[in-house]
Amino acid sequence: MIGFGIYASTYLLPVFLGRVRGFNSLEIGTTVFVVGISQLLSTIIAAWSSNHVDRRIVIGIGLTGFAFSLWLTSHVASNWGFHELLVPQLARGLFVMLCIVPSVGMALSAFQGSELRSASGLFNLMRNLGGAIGIATVNTWLNDAARAQVARFGEALGTSGRGAQEFIALSAERMSLSTTDPDRARLMAQAAIGRVVGREALTIAFDEVFQIMAWMFVVALVMVPFCRVPKEIAPTSPLESH
Repeated sequence: MIGFGIYASTYLLPVFLGRVRGFNSLEIGTTVFVVGISQLLSTIIAAWSSNHVDRRIVIGIGLTGFAFSLWLTSHVASNWGFHELLVPQLARGLFVMLCIVPSVGMALSAFQGSELRSASGLFNLMRNLGGAIGIATVNTWLNDAARAQVARFGEALGTSGRGAQEFIALSAERMSLSTTDPDRARLMAQAAIGRVVGREALTIAFDEVFQIMAWMFVVALVMVPFCRVPKEIAPTSPLESH
């Protein structure tokens, strides 16, 4: 679940910024870099709390906060940029470390020496596997949801066809300023409306995917009480284990 959330959310935002906002690589990087800063600062908090507080409590707070950050992102609009995404990204970077650090410590605290290295490798493999499955899954959800939203927009425009046709005619009239061919102007107007519909449909699809991911992390809280830390072996430092 943690790998799913980390990699899938890291994948989705740049895709949103590129496909909906039309950002280039530099603009995307300067928008999402705040997550790394937040993670760096929260590592200190996560390491301290994992050694002084029941790790299940820390993981519960992390999962709840991560779900909250995804829920904030699920209200994304087609005009969102750095300022609108700042708080959701800071929250995601903060709470994701509260999930990773204590979970690593709980999973590896029963191993020492060569077994610790092998267990750490297996743990990282499972997290990366969750990320790979997560990226493939959210990409499928995104494409399916976008197609469904386009169909809904088409139905809505069909039920109010007169208004849509009037809008296309008005747009074509404006397009005629750049071309003398009325048919070409009408096609340009239809294409412009099609781009708007596609953009808004894709934005709603992103909202739906982030909402599903948020609920997944809420459901994951059910697993936290069943986590147990071995009592016979002193827990190792989560950062060293990781």
